[in-house]
Amino acid sequence: MQPLSALAFAAANAWEALAKVEDVDSTRIGITGHSYGGKWAMFASCLYDKFACAAWSDPGIVFDETKGSGVNYWEPWYLGYYPPPWNKTWSKTSSGNNGLYSQLIQENFDLHELHALMAPRPFLVSGGSGDPIERWTALNHSVAINKLLGYDNRVAMTNRAEHSPNEESNEVLNLFFEWWLK
Repeated sequence: MQPLSALAFAAANAWEALAKVEDVDSTRIGITGHSYGGKWAMFASCLYDKFACAAWSDPGIVFDETKGSGVNYWEPWYLGYYPPPWNKTWSKTSSGNNGLYSQLIQENFDLHELHALMAPRPFLVSGGSGDPIERWTALNHSVAINKLLGYDNRVAMTNRAEHSPNEESNEVLNLFFEWWLK
């Protein structure tokens, strides 16, 4: 049980609780988050198909050790869980950890396989310094899966230079939810 899968389970429970609220339309519940929350939203929306759509703000949509702490899936609180002591936390490489991340890297897995589980539900990547425009390449897999299922325009990406969201990126994110959840 990795921390991000446990958080996805918690988000699924939140969806279930919210869906029971009288004034809530359960077919129009989306999820979003930024950075660690973006990872949380990405895993939750991909692993729990009741979320109608999702927006992930600079979570790190692929494994990339060159980005340092912004895409640090090897840390024990993401996919690198292993029993303490955590001597290598906040390092810039995964070397030496015993968590799932190292196994995924050795077996040539990456997060585009997780993204595929969103199809045909729409998602937006609000990319920042951790998810620059070059990350669009990984999203092409989701575009292809949606096309195979008969859907277009279900994958979107915006970009900004900084990690933190700004007024413009937040506006686009809000418009995304307004469009898909109406």
